Amino acid sequence: MTDLVFQLLTGFTYGMIYWLIAGGLTIAFGVLGILNFAHGSLYMIGAYLAFTFYQVMHLNFALSIFLAIASVGAIGFLIERFALRAIYGRSLEIQLILTFGLMLIFADLVLLAWGTALTFPPLPGFLRGRVDVLGRKFPIYYLFLSACGIAVFVLIRGILDGTWWGKTIRAAASDREMASAAGINIRRVLSTAFIFASAIAALGGALSIPIKMCMPGMGAELIITAFVVVAIGTPGSLGGAFVAAILIGVVTALGTLYVPAMEVIAKYLIMAVVLIIRPQGLFGKAR
Repeated sequence: MTDLVFQLLTGFTYGMIYWLIAGGLTIAFGVLGILNFAHGSLYMIGAYLAFTFYQVMHLNFALSIFLAIASVGAIGFLIERFALRAIYGRSLEIQLILTFGLMLIFADLVLLAWGTALTFPPLPGFLRGRVDVLGRKFPIYYLFLSACGIAVFVLIRGILDGTWWGKTIRAAASDREMASAAGINIRRVLSTAFIFASAIAALGGALSIPIKMCMPGMGAELIITAFVVVAIGTPGSLGGAFVAAILIGVVTALGTLYVPAMEVIAKYLIMAVVLIIRPQGLFGKAR
């Protein structure tokens, strides 16, 4: 029983990491209509920048995360302005080719800037230690990361549902022509939405560095999981991505404990089953 509870908590924590990258991907797809393969690279850059600010420059942990988010947000602005605007409304193949190319470029830039060494910074002092869970010690940082994931979900839903900016984003996602006719600056909305999505990915990367090593190529690995999460939860559905991320994290953690040989393919099996039964995803409406 203790092992089961421990794995459930661990799986939920990793689910929050998956949610933070899939949440930004969901916003980018829902508003811009872009399947952004380079989204994982923004997560990776956020992780490396947070590592640099915190471990190399010895800045405050919270400040390091903020600077990483701001820096990746600026990179997101440049990507949207000079790359993605040219392919709005273009075919899926064009989108994937361009964003896959960006992912390769960012991977090489990370190699040039940080090299091939794996980086694993220590936990901040106030988040070190463990708490007792049914007789076993559970890391405090895992609880902190889980709380951050929940808080980000609540914050995003609050922004999208309760602010003027959020309502303009929802309007643009629903019908760009009508939104433009109503006086909404569509280009500005698309740009800010992508910056917002990039910042969420950077937050996920920055928060993950004390428990996941920074390494070249980590973005390519995680973007696959993010696409699985989005597909299961329904593309464009934040709630779906949140639930699907928890499902993937928990099932993967339980697989590690009970069926280690199935750990790697567990998420793909879940996606296959869900899409066979509900091709529109868990939170999608049947057509």
